[in-house]
Amino acid sequence: MPYVLGVDVGTTRTAAAVCRLGGAGRGEPEPVGLGGPGGGVATVLRLTADGAFAVGEPGDPRWTATGFARRVGDEVPVVLGAERCPPEELTALLVRWVVNQVAAREGGQPEHVVVAHPPAWGAHAKGLLHHALRAVGVEATLVPEPVAAAENHAFTRPLTGNLGVFSLGSHWFGSAVVGPRFELVASAEGVEQDAGADFDDAVFAHVRASLGRELDELDAEDPRTRGLFARLRHDCEAAKRVLSGAVETAVPVHLPSGRVDVPLTRARFEELIRPAVEQAVAVHARVAAGVEATVLVGGSARIPLVAASVPGRVVLEAAPETSVVKGAALAARRLVLGPEAEPEPVETSVLVRDDPLLRFPVGGLDPVDGDFAPPPPRPPVDITPLDLPERRSVKRVVRGLAPTGGHRRARNHEDGR
Repeated sequence: MPYVLGVDVGTTRTAAAVCRLGGAGRGEPEPVGLGGPGGGVATVLRLTADGAFAVGEPGDPRWTATGFARRVGDEVPVVLGAERCPPEELTALLVRWVVNQVAAREGGQPEHVVVAHPPAWGAHAKGLLHHALRAVGVEATLVPEPVAAAENHAFTRPLTGNLGVFSLGSHWFGSAVVGPRFELVASAEGVEQDAGADFDDAVFAHVRASLGRELDELDAEDPRTRGLFARLRHDCEAAKRVLSGAVETAVPVHLPSGRVDVPLTRARFEELIRPAVEQAVAVHARVAAGVEATVLVGGSARIPLVAASVPGRVVLEAAPETSVVKGAALAARRLVLGPEAEPEPVETSVLVRDDPLLRFPVGGLDPVDGDFAPPPPRPPVDITPLDLPERRSVKRVVRGLAPTGGHRRARNHEDGR
């Protein structure tokens, strides 16, 4: 069955979603499993000895690229051994890998691809990525992440006014306003704003303070201690996620003398992160004043304190980390079929009203007529990439793509070691 594809290359995780173009149903967006935790894959490219890139496999930092997607437009390349890699090239290679993975599962290439991008990108950054995507054989439309989130929201509830988008992921916070014609009205990023990974650090600090000398006296150079700390950081992240649905948990610490469980309540966790959440909410209140509702996006948006702190009407999906990529797939569907092919929205999202901790599906409630007025027609997205001069490319490959010039890179890789 023909389909379209949405791709979201995040700072830590890359996700994909498809929309079917035929058959029964409303063409709901479907997240695609890419083999990593949570259904996506880690946004990691590791240069291997044969000159290819391994996707989602962290390793020696000298040969491993991370965080490159948000550096598109940065003139400083990512250095991997003796190679200097433009961030847009690495991003395009990862998108190409995603397209190949989905095509293998679906039995054919997508009819269209939409790639979500940070809202602050201008024509230069978008032009660079368009150029890099074409170099690896991908024709795609670029859509700002908040606009993709609004597309996903509008699939279940009409967008009749300005919509706020509050994004809180592992390493990034952003606030934006999207208009009823799916135009980006305003946006702001919290450059120094704490996000999900910083919340993990706060839990780690709490555990360390609770245990005191039991942790401090361990030999930091001992490989067993490094393994203990790596496992502890993973367990701190897991505890943070548990506290989104429970009022208390315990963080296991596997000391040489045996396991110790450090208790952590939701109230204590909220106390640790409250200043950071309040700072983010203050930014959003300035950017998105007067919006009809705010959609919470990103894995850390699950934290109950976030929904409790954002002013006004708040909407939270069951899986807010998939909102952007599902919206990208819906945007691709609209570009192929046109707005007239879109069905009437059916409310299925989670709504947080006066009680921020009360979450319930509202599809069974009697709708208010005004809430279900048809949205204004959506204009077609026509993004013209910036014309750029031809630039030299190292013509890299990702495992699963046809290799080009791998022998030279393999020698460079080996010599660099």
